[in-house]
Amino acid sequence: MRIAHTALWTRDIDAAAAFWMKYFGATVGEPYHSQRRPGFISRFVHLPAGLDQVELMTGPWLPADTHDERVGWDHIAISLGDRAAVDALAERCKTDGCLKSGPRTTGDGFYEAVITMPDGTPIEITT
Repeated sequence: MRIAHTALWTRDIDAAAAFWMKYFGATVGEPYHSQRRPGFISRFVHLPAGLDQVELMTGPWLPADTHDERVGWDHIAISLGDRAAVDALAERCKTDGCLKSGPRTTGDGFYEAVITMPDGTPIEITT
């Protein structure tokens, strides 16, 4: 078994797609417009060198409030392979204003930083 993909709601699907391409070198598929659910649009993000995919989804019914904690999925973690890659991407995101917390070793032993998508969705970048 493996996870086929992870799906994230976003208010701005084009900004989210550009984020994944810019920071992760991902390719992003064409928008899918649902015929059954008017206003629903999704795009699949394909991460390099693997089968990992993220589905970006949007719709006009999404609330305009901030990303508060709630029951359900909280974040996705992307392994970059080593500390140097985490440090480099964290520095790049700091310059661009999307670094939430800088690199550190967590209490459970992960070396990680947290960056945010344009709408505030957190993404952990790890070794």
